[in-house]
Amino acid sequence: MTETPNPNIIDADTLTGEMRPIRRVVIALGSNLGERFANLQGGVDALADTPNVWVTGVSPVYESAPVDCPEDSQTFFNAVVLADTTLSAHRLLDRAHAVEDAFDRMRSEVKNAPRTLDVDLIVVGDRRSDKEELTLPHPRAHERSFVLQPWLDLEPDAEFLDRGPIAELLAKAGTAGLIPRPDLVLGLE
Repeated sequence: MTETPNPNIIDADTLTGEMRPIRRVVIALGSNLGERFANLQGGVDALADTPNVWVTGVSPVYESAPVDCPEDSQTFFNAVVLADTTLSAHRLLDRAHAVEDAFDRMRSEVKNAPRTLDVDLIVVGDRRSDKEELTLPHPRAHERSFVLQPWLDLEPDAEFLDRGPIAELLAKAGTAGLIPRPDLVLGLE
């Protein structure tokens, strides 16, 4: 993963003329409440409408069993979005939270409670963060087939920062409980 995966995008700060680095980002989307597919599509659309974010790929949709969720949780629909951005990781996180809020995401004290839309930053270029509000790379994504498989579909030779090739990580995680949903296709407007 490089800092400037798309050399054709040049973004300069209009006030200072300074160049801002372009970072490749991997964003995971999940929904297990309400109109799950519509929530995912809305998340993709909102990310694509974000200034200084250029969506370059949207994975197939998968259905997955809930992991570490309350007993009565429904299955999730999951997808991965690849994008280039000049936003900082914290600004991108703010946008992810705003997208979740737009879909009435209710935050709960219950760990992994059901949610209309979950927007997780998996990697943001080569950025690392170990703060309570932002951990990069995502601390558990390398163990989650519902992140790894859709990402692998988009980038078969991708490597997870500090963890290794996605294909090897997926082989370790396995794909039990992960169901491809070819009947559900996310698109870009």
